[in-house]
Amino acid sequence: MASSRFAAGRFALELDGTMCGFLRSVEGGAIAAEVVVEPRTSPFRKKHIGPPRYEELVLRFDLSLDKVVYHWIADTLAGKAARHDGSIVAVSSQGKVVSERSFSQALLSQVAVPAADAASKEPGFLTVRLQPESLRADAGSGSAAKVAAAKQKAWLPANFKLEIDGLDCTKVSKVDALTFEQLVGEGAAGERRSARRAVELEFPNLRVTLAQSASQTWTTWFDDFVVNGLNGDENEKSGKLSFLAPDGKSALAELTFFNLGIFRLGPEPQPVDAQTVARMRADLYCERMELKVL
Repeated sequence: MASSRFAAGRFALELDGTMCGFLRSVEGGAIAAEVVVEPRTSPFRKKHIGPPRYEELVLRFDLSLDKVVYHWIADTLAGKAARHDGSIVAVSSQGKVVSERSFSQALLSQVAVPAADAASKEPGFLTVRLQPESLRADAGSGSAAKVAAAKQKAWLPANFKLEIDGLDCTKVSKVDALTFEQLVGEGAAGERRSARRAVELEFPNLRVTLAQSASQTWTTWFDDFVVNGLNGDENEKSGKLSFLAPDGKSALAELTFFNLGIFRLGPEPQPVDAQTVARMRADLYCERMELKVL
C-alpha cells in the first residue's frame, strides 16, 4: 500500500498493547518497492521489483501521552535502542475505530524538541520518527475506541529555565530547537526483507541566545576554553533545560546536558538603528543528553 495518508479522524497511538492517547498529527508509513532494471540484453529492458520498503512514521504529540512513550524516548537517548510494536488507530468523530496501521519492531530514528523561546506564543510538541521492520494497514472494526481521556498539559515553550554550571543564564531568551538522531542501518534477515539495527546516536549542538549585559561569565568561559586552550574534560560543563508549567515553577519536562563545551560566542546580528536589546549567541557541543517528561 503506497499511500502515506490516513483515513480522516483523530489518531491514537497504541504501543505494546497500551493505548497511549491521541496524537497531534501522523505522516508517512507508506509501503513501496524499488524498481530494479536489469542489464540490457535486447532492445527492451527487463524490470522487476525488489523487496518491500517500509517508510518511516512521523508522529507529533504533546506531553499528555502515556509514560511508556516518553520512556521509549529516554531509553533511546540512553543508547538502549529499544524496539516496540504498536499501531496508529484512526478514530471518527463518533469515537469509532475507522482504520488501523500496525507496525512491528520499530526503532526511534529521530526525536525533535521545539525551541525554548521567550517570544513564542505557540504550544509545544515533540516530533519523533519511527523506523519499523514492517507495516500493515487494516480496515477499522467500527467498535468504540478504548482511548482514555488524558489530562492535557499546557506546554508553552516560552516558559523555560536554562541552567549551566557557573554561567549566568538569567537573561537567556532562546535555546534553539534540538533534533536527536538514532542512525539506523540494515542487516541481512532473509531474501525478502532486511532487519533494521541501531548504529549510533548523534546529539545536536546547542545554540543559546542571551542578553549581552549578562554575558560576562560566558565570555570568561569562552576565553579560557577556546582562546587559552583550557578545554579538557575538567573544563566542560553540565546543564539542564526545564520546560515549565504555566505557573513558571513546576517542570513539565527536563533536558539534561552532559559534557558541554563552548566553541563560538558572538553578537547576534541586528540593524544599526534597531531599538532592541543587544544579544549574544553561544554555540556549544554536547556529548550526551537525557530527556525526562515529568
